[in-house]
Amino acid sequence: MLRRLHPVQPDSFAFTPANLAWAEGQIAKYPAGRQASAVIPLLWRAQEQEGWLSRPAIENVANLLGLAYIRVLEVATFYFMFQLQPVGSVANIQICGTTSCMICGAEDLIAVCKELIAPAPHTLSADGKFSWEEVECLGACANAPMAMIGKDYYEDLTPEKLRQLIARFTTGEVPVPGSQIGRYSSEPAAGLTSLQAHAEGRVERNASVGLALSIGDTVKRIDGTEVPLSTPWIAKPETPKAAKPTAAVRKAEKGLDPALGEALSAGKPETDATAPAGVAVAAPGQNTATGDAKPAAALDARQLAAPRAGAGDDLKKIEGIGPVAEKLLNDNGVFHFDQIAGWSEEDVAFFDAKMDRFKGRITRDRWVAQAKIIVTEGLERFLERARSNDY
Repeated sequence: MLRRLHPVQPDSFAFTPANLAWAEGQIAKYPAGRQASAVIPLLWRAQEQEGWLSRPAIENVANLLGLAYIRVLEVATFYFMFQLQPVGSVANIQICGTTSCMICGAEDLIAVCKELIAPAPHTLSADGKFSWEEVECLGACANAPMAMIGKDYYEDLTPEKLRQLIARFTTGEVPVPGSQIGRYSSEPAAGLTSLQAHAEGRVERNASVGLALSIGDTVKRIDGTEVPLSTPWIAKPETPKAAKPTAAVRKAEKGLDPALGEALSAGKPETDATAPAGVAVAAPGQNTATGDAKPAAALDARQLAAPRAGAGDDLKKIEGIGPVAEKLLNDNGVFHFDQIAGWSEEDVAFFDAKMDRFKGRITRDRWVAQAKIIVTEGLERFLERARSNDY
């Protein structure tokens, strides 16, 4: 089915303060660089707030997650759970029209929707309370035909039972979801023929119906006015960790290399034991390319003012570094493979904070491991290993 944005769109969308706090909490559940994983819950909450997903809402979610608009639009248009047009103020009725339900009378249920709500799907009823649509399999085949009304399933429907449900929703009632002919779950319609002992002493409702009744939000939207601002999903601020000393400093502190300690005290660049041989690590405020003194605020020890010998390495050879990421690295004083190969955990965190749209990629794509192979084994050998993902 073709799913497009509604031709009439609101001018803007903004989460309520409570829903925004909830959304930020959801984003905080994912590690750096993986915030896109929160796209479905954020789209769902936007829909809960407004009743449907408008273009401004989709773009708002994209902005929160740092994604291109088209990436979020792809998700919104793929899933039937997202409504791309205004829906009834009381409920949107989704009639399952796939094989089992079709055989058992789904077309008769659709006829009731056309009669009582609107002749065409995705259209509001005259009173604005209802809308309807036909959807693909909802997975309740044993209790066909069925419909999803709001958030819950109404199963074993007949045209008359659907009429009654719509009438009750109209008056403000919320009928008990689940089977509408009294089945406990999905046992035979004529009653149990086996496992009858298991029916003794069971609770009145099955787990799904019981949960729906306890939550009580079958057709109630979470509009963000009743959600407390304090939510358990909000991530607690992390206690700042002390920066780890480089291997060179650790050596000096342990007295393993007196000359190294003297060099560090004098502010001379030395070779960090964690970096490949020959990779210079500048003392704070010094440029490893030229040795020139630089103000500490202008140039960090991890950065170069310019590429050595006037030309930098093709950092794009490292998987995960494209033209944009390479430019960001160059803009932040990184021009050579051996610089990346010599990064410590502290360095990774330092540059990750500067990578803007590429946060988390340094660790995820193992830039340091790749760079070390290039430095120690050569670019040709690295490319051979890269083809087999051997790094």
